Amino acid sequence: MSETDLTSTGFVAALDRDDPLAPFRDRFFYPEGKIYLLGNSLGLMPKAARASIERVTGEWEQLAIDGWMHGNPPWFWLAERLGERMAPLMGAEAEEVIATGTTTVNLHALTAAFYEPKGRRTKILTDSLAFPSDAFALQGQVRLHGLDPAEHLVLIPNQLEILTDEAIAATLTGEVALVVLPAVVYRSGQRLDIQKWTRLAHNRGILVGVDCSHAAGIVPHRLHDWEVDFAVWCGYKYLNGGPGCSAFLFVHRRHFHRTAPLAGWFGSKKEKQFTMSLDLDKQETAGGWQISSPGIIGSVSLEASLATIQAAGGISPLREKSLRLTGYLIDLADRLLSANRYGISVVTPRQPERRGGHVALRCGADGLAIAQALKSRGVIVDFRAPDLIRLAPSPLYNTFSETRKAVLVLKEIIDSGAHEPFRSQRPLVT
Repeated sequence: MSETDLTSTGFVAALDRDDPLAPFRDRFFYPEGKIYLLGNSLGLMPKAARASIERVTGEWEQLAIDGWMHGNPPWFWLAERLGERMAPLMGAEAEEVIATGTTTVNLHALTAAFYEPKGRRTKILTDSLAFPSDAFALQGQVRLHGLDPAEHLVLIPNQLEILTDEAIAATLTGEVALVVLPAVVYRSGQRLDIQKWTRLAHNRGILVGVDCSHAAGIVPHRLHDWEVDFAVWCGYKYLNGGPGCSAFLFVHRRHFHRTAPLAGWFGSKKEKQFTMSLDLDKQETAGGWQISSPGIIGSVSLEASLATIQAAGGISPLREKSLRLTGYLIDLADRLLSANRYGISVVTPRQPERRGGHVALRCGADGLAIAQALKSRGVIVDFRAPDLIRLAPSPLYNTFSETRKAVLVLKEIIDSGAHEPFRSQRPLVT
């Protein structure tokens, strides 16, 4: 296909016209005059979420404490209800998923339960591209055992933002007690074969945790069948639950008997929670790893977002369109931005099975300035130091036409030097 065909309005209009998910854009509040390509950071607000939030605040107003049992539906089972709706998207059984806490708190809680250094198996293995909060949590868990993270937290090396099969396999040694991997690497958008690495790790006597934050709601999973030991993910990226909404955790049912060292009262069996006994009778489900009461107002929006995904047909059609959007974005970048004058290259794997839902572009020393110039022109992306711009088109509300326009705007910014005034600026949030 020629460059003209790839960028022609007729070509992208046909892609949008034939898109079965196109009607779902109207179910979201879309920022006026913007091209929003940041679903991997904060998803947009479903219009139905407002009604969910207003319903709960109305129940708080009218019922007060009785909302826990007489809300419609009762607040007391919100975490379980959300977990049950989430489970099919992750290939899990309903009792294996619970909506609770935040991603980092959940990672602490589950690592505390699954990291048991003994003998020569004392190390946690994670990747050198780990989201910083994950690394901080794992460092903390190592220290709680009186060990030095410099020695006992091992990082899988990367090659230009990519974790190679050889590097992962070589670091799954007999000294590793637990490996925590990303389902999708947050920097590059690389998707890992979690089934493959879980099988190899288990064969070598290593337990497996997975951070699915950049994959939940955009990439299919089979956490139960893959026999992943535990997983965590947030609810505000592709799941569109909003800032402050609950995160999720998964525990494979074969581990329901495990102790929850970071225990709290919401992890007790529901029927015994208000006996106020000081002896914890832990739920024999993923709910046993809850610590605190769920934030009802901050989480009820997930009802609307998960219902929207269900109405769209579940994860399969979302994944299909996501791959088409990111594939088109990669083609545009290769055709329009790869010349020496632009100095931009695609970091994300081109093979569909090896990429998640976003595309990372290496933009050199001017990456931050280019990202700020894009934002000034209404194209909302993000920057990750030292030189990556990430673009994450959501299959529920982004179009092929605006994906094309975003790349054309990026090209025009460099052509015109419009990014140069931004070189001296560094915002707090990038």
